[in-house]
Amino acid sequence: MTMLGFRICAAPPRPPATLLDAFRDVATPHISDNMNRLCGVVGLSRYNGRGKLVGTAFTVKTRPGDNLMVHKALDLAEPGDVIVVDGGGALENALVGELMMLYARSRGIAGFVIEGAVRDVAALATSDFPCYARGHVHRGPYKDGPGEINVPVAIGGLVIEPGDIVVGDEDGLVALKPGEAKALLAKARDWAAKEEEAKAAIRDGRYDRAWIDAVLRAKGVLPPDGGAR
Repeated sequence: MTMLGFRICAAPPRPPATLLDAFRDVATPHISDNMNRLCGVVGLSRYNGRGKLVGTAFTVKTRPGDNLMVHKALDLAEPGDVIVVDGGGALENALVGELMMLYARSRGIAGFVIEGAVRDVAALATSDFPCYARGHVHRGPYKDGPGEINVPVAIGGLVIEPGDIVVGDEDGLVALKPGEAKALLAKARDWAAKEEEAKAAIRDGRYDRAWIDAVLRAKGVLPPDGGAR
């Protein structure tokens, strides 16, 4: 029997592993810049000391401070999945900690994204298991429910759906639809190549800054000849 607010939905098909692997050397700014700098998670911090996050969203929506359905998700998720938890941003109780991280790693889970709190920060900091969260607290969770698995969730201003591709690094987190991934991947790689060209121009002293004055002239800040008003 299905109960809204307390249910387990089927996971959608996962994107091909080759598509996921292609994002392992792509920086999140190069992805979000090609999503018009409007899409992406904001407000979460990275708690792992090292390690890149790339995987498929396995989503959980839970009552703030309760991790019963997060535990169930750890048992249901497949290798390469990212446990993405909408805990309402509450920081009073941690939803995951070291033991859950170790269990997730043993099952091949790719990482945690927690719209809420974590704990055992020292263990997370020395690990290469990717973990992003709104904050941290020493108090543990309740385990009563309710909650939902494999439903759309709200994480840091972004709606993430089950099966979305999640990419995280030192700069933050982005999520994208599998159907849009190839096009975004190509654009992100082109963006990275252009940045390498800019770095070379800076080193060689030939970096073109004319665009700044062009923008200011268009806005009427500078006269047409480029001089100051």
